[in-house]
This record gives sequence, C-alpha cells and structure tokens, in this order.
Amino acid sequence: MMIPIRNKKKTLRVTVEEMRSFAFAYIEKYAPSKQQLKTYLLKKYLKTTNPNIKKQDVTDLIDIVLLDLEKNKFINDKFYSDSKAKSMVQRGNSINKIRNYLIGKGINSEFIKDTVNKIYDENSDQDFFSAIKLCKKKRIGPARTEDNRPLFYKKDISLLARNGFDFETSKKVMGLEKDDFIKIVKLL
Repeated sequence: MMIPIRNKKKTLRVTVEEMRSFAFAYIEKYAPSKQQLKTYLLKKYLKTTNPNIKKQDVTDLIDIVLLDLEKNKFINDKFYSDSKAKSMVQRGNSINKIRNYLIGKGINSEFIKDTVNKIYDENSDQDFFSAIKLCKKKRIGPARTEDNRPLFYKKDISLLARNGFDFETSKKVMGLEKDDFIKIVKLL
C-alpha cells in the first residue's frame, strides 16, 4: 500500500516540472492568454494522465503553474489584451470584433474595458477608419468602380455588419465619394 503513494508523489512532482516546461514552450511559441494556456495544459494532461493521479490534482497543479507564471510575468492578460487589440486595429477590425475576440480568449472584462477605452482615447473615430481599411482590403463600397457601387450596396453593407461595424458607421463609409475615400486611404 505504501509504494503507490510514494509513486504518486513522485509522479506529481515530475508532472509539475514537465508542465512548466510545456507551458514555457507554448508561451514562447504563441504568447497566449492565461485561459488559452490553461486549456492547452488541460487538454495535454487530462488525455495523458497516469491512472494513479486524480483529475482534480491535475487541475490544481495547472492552477499553481499558471499562478506562478503570472506572478513572474510570463503571462499577462492586460498586456495580451492591449497588444492583440493594437494589431487587430491595424488590420482594420471593428471594436466590436476586437471585444468579442478578447472575450473568447477568456480575458478579464476589466482589461477588455481598459483596452477599448485606450482605442477610443487614441482615436474616437477608430471604427470609421477601420471600416475604410476593410473596404480597401476587400475592394468593396467606395473602393468599387462607380457603376458597380449601387449594385453591390446591400452585399457590401452586410460584409461590414458581419465584421462588427454598426449601421451608422457602415452607412457613412458607404456614402463616401471616391475622391474622399482615396484621400483618407492615403492618410492611413
């Protein structure tokens, strides 16, 4: 009866070290949010767990490893939120799309609110400019030839809506004259 208990402790100790090294490798490669890392470790260890170890022990270990990584600044959801949002803004994503993406990654709602407020502070019209970037990238709306614009109006406004832009912003962008559109694109 004593031998399995000793083995269990040894296995758990090995698991923590192993878990840390897997976590480091994953962080290095993907720069994940805390939730993404937790999901990764859960998938990895709940599949391959030793029958002697309870699943609850594994989840507790994962939480300990995550706390340690967070304390030592290897994972930082506030930084993750800001940097992801910044790159998404550069790609022309709407603030709604950014917010939903961050929620999906398990980011704390306070961090999301701070990130969105930062975007608005830098540019209160960010969605307008992001919608213009999307039009340029997808060659829709004001980027189309003049005679095709009315034909594709509904399709284009739907594409903007699917990308998280509200109706007012979409209408404003779709109503732009070709010359104004080109001027704004040059500023971006």
